[in-house]
Amino acid sequence: MKRAFHWLFPHPVLTILLILVWLLLQGTLSPGMAVFGLILGVLIPWITSPWWPDTPHGFRPGRMVLYVLIVLYDIMVANVEVAWIVLTKPNSKLRPAWVVVPLDLIEPEAITILAGTVTLTPGTVSSDLSDQGHSLLVHVLHTDDPDAVRDEIKHRYERRLKEIFT
Repeated sequence: MKRAFHWLFPHPVLTILLILVWLLLQGTLSPGMAVFGLILGVLIPWITSPWWPDTPHGFRPGRMVLYVLIVLYDIMVANVEVAWIVLTKPNSKLRPAWVVVPLDLIEPEAITILAGTVTLTPGTVSSDLSDQGHSLLVHVLHTDDPDAVRDEIKHRYERRLKEIFT
């Protein structure tokens, strides 16, 4: 029974997410759209499952909710900070920097989420990942202390992602 469930729903969380996104995009809830969303939610993961890497073991979705809330808060704060920097500092006073963030993460999904988080936060962009995935190169719009940026990324994001993906 469990094997049949996994065969039909290779990525159950993705199935649920696809159904919800489909219904939200429709704007109205009707039985036909719900059934079509269910069909898409089952077919897309099933068809694409041969190209997926192994699913991460020990994923904790409850902790992911807190992580998303923290990232959304940080994005709002960073928007205000970047706007302030752009409006008050002339280009000659900006101190951009390249910061190498050594990674303790080993799950490719966790590294991808970290790189995406850095890029989504205004004022920072993840630019490169080392060949072996041991460090992330980040560009910062303005900082007085690149080491503090590195430490904040490791403490605020990477630490939480390690808890999510263990």
